[in-house]
Amino acid sequence: MPDQKIRRSRIGKKPCAALFTAAGLLFLSGCGQQKTYELNHAYDVYGTSIHYEQPDVPNQQQNKSAGSRIKYFAQDLCVGRDIETGTENLDLTAAEAAGVFHLSDKTISCSKNIYKKLYPASTTKMLTAYVALKYGKLTDQVTVSAKAASQSADSSISGLHAGDQLTLEDLLYGLLLKSGNDAADAIAEHISGDTKSFVALMNREAKALGATRSHFRNPHGLQDEKHYTCVYDLYLILHAALGYEPFEKIIHTQKYNPVYKDANGIEITQEWETSNQFLNGLSQPPPGINIIGGKTGTTNAAGYCLALYSENTRGEPIISIVMKAETGEDLYSLMADLLMN
Repeated sequence: MPDQKIRRSRIGKKPCAALFTAAGLLFLSGCGQQKTYELNHAYDVYGTSIHYEQPDVPNQQQNKSAGSRIKYFAQDLCVGRDIETGTENLDLTAAEAAGVFHLSDKTISCSKNIYKKLYPASTTKMLTAYVALKYGKLTDQVTVSAKAASQSADSSISGLHAGDQLTLEDLLYGLLLKSGNDAADAIAEHISGDTKSFVALMNREAKALGATRSHFRNPHGLQDEKHYTCVYDLYLILHAALGYEPFEKIIHTQKYNPVYKDANGIEITQEWETSNQFLNGLSQPPPGINIIGGKTGTTNAAGYCLALYSENTRGEPIISIVMKAETGEDLYSLMADLLMN
């Protein structure tokens, strides 16, 4: 997936009292004194972003080619206002926030509190997977540490033990299907050496994706008051993760049977089943919607959350998200209503 960069917007061509040049000087006066500052990397106030895209190409040639070459940050994204829309025929009172994002025409057909900061629970693991896919290889061999294998009693786990040796691909299945916090920590330690460094990387990558209303404190989503996101940021994260083909394959899988060796070299086999009820048969998908997959998340503080990727009858891709539903039944009922609306 190509790196995304925020492009500088066009600078208005209005006269200024002082001009900024790459090697020039800026003169400011105040309190009767003149101060001089050397500017090594200043921008030309009469320039545009085109000048900085192709600095070695003559301006006329730049202008001809820039339109087809410059890719702006939100060019492929759905962008919506912070108002409730498309909810007239829906009852969304059982959820705190929701949004439906149509990737083909980049529209948002339904939104409720899509920028409100909420706890994400295990939907956090989509970002963990995105970072792992960006910086790791599926064939990487990972040894589970004692710290990663030791999880709190209220954690969702994949059943890993210290010394287990799995591939990064196996761990991603444990992360996204079984929602294992042990898999999340093992991935974090493998990619960055320790979970603290990995979380710092998560936050940098989230900001780079435009998820500026988020802050993450761990790679799995276990409750923390300073660990939060919003519907729109989850859309950005899921949208980015789908740029990696293995991610889509994993979230579409219903069951996975990893085969790996423990600390003593003994072969271990497990069965991990998706927690997505649209895929495991516990909830009925809405008519005309092909559910590809997604990520669930549940804690007492976060309520019931689901970030979903699907297609309509025309094969058009849709990302739909519900956060802080009151019950699991409400979560899947609301999601079905959103997709049929």
